[in-house]
Amino acid sequence: MTFSPADLPDLTGRTAVVTGANVGIGEVTARELAAHGATVVLACRNADKAQQAAAGMQGDVRVEQLDLSSQASVRAFAERWDGPLDLLINNAGVMNPPTYRATEDGHELMFGTNHLGHFALTGRLLPALLAAPTPRVVTVASIAHHGGNGKVLEANPEAGYKPEAYYGNSKLANVLFMRELHHRATAAGAKLTSTGAHPGVSATNLVASPDGMGANKLVARLAPYVLPIVLQSAAKGANPSLYAATLAEPGSYSGSRRFRETRGPVGPARLSTYASDAELGRKLWTLSEELTGVGFAL
Repeated sequence: MTFSPADLPDLTGRTAVVTGANVGIGEVTARELAAHGATVVLACRNADKAQQAAAGMQGDVRVEQLDLSSQASVRAFAERWDGPLDLLINNAGVMNPPTYRATEDGHELMFGTNHLGHFALTGRLLPALLAAPTPRVVTVASIAHHGGNGKVLEANPEAGYKPEAYYGNSKLANVLFMRELHHRATAAGAKLTSTGAHPGVSATNLVASPDGMGANKLVARLAPYVLPIVLQSAAKGANPSLYAATLAEPGSYSGSRRFRETRGPVGPARLSTYASDAELGRKLWTLSEELTGVGFAL
């Protein structure tokens, strides 16, 4: 289908939180939501960089500090929140640190940030979401979820660390979470909508970040020059997220459609066999509740 930010509806009166919104796809997503009338909160680990990003946006935009690798930070963010929340976009992520790294809570960095951080954030913000008329949660995954498997239930242990495989499982966890949240909301008769999206392969800071592949100095040095040449832009990569945030059907998973879903127009995205496994999704949900101590009162 043809979709661009010009197709976004009027979002006046709606409040949105976008994690990792100081750069890349998150920044584009936040900017476009604000430009179409939404009040947007940039929830970022680096508040100074987020303020710089917010200064370049038009509309009602503010910044809140949030470190998704810290369950204490997630809890503090939710406790500071006041009022209904219409839209939560779980966008932030870490990709492929060359060596094993753990969060302050003892979880592998990618699993702890990409999945557990967003799982806990969504659960803790659930009362605010359910206070809104038509709340929606968008979870941003990746075509890398196709590299995930049943070992997602091992939560990326230190032994046998493999960056690509562990990233794939963190992204598989994103898709399983999105689908199980949709299932549970539907079964409970809740008004919450859960959708998912992936950005294809885009030129963003995810590669150059020092928390991921950018820990390699050569990658960090070359990425800003090479990525824009060979990959689609962050603006193009944000289109699936914007579509999932506004027009996509409940429970749907959207992404780029061409060249093995690496780029191109927005449309239904393929799910791996593991991502379609409802039982695996239920088991991951139970594990995530145990690891975070966060439940969902739908």
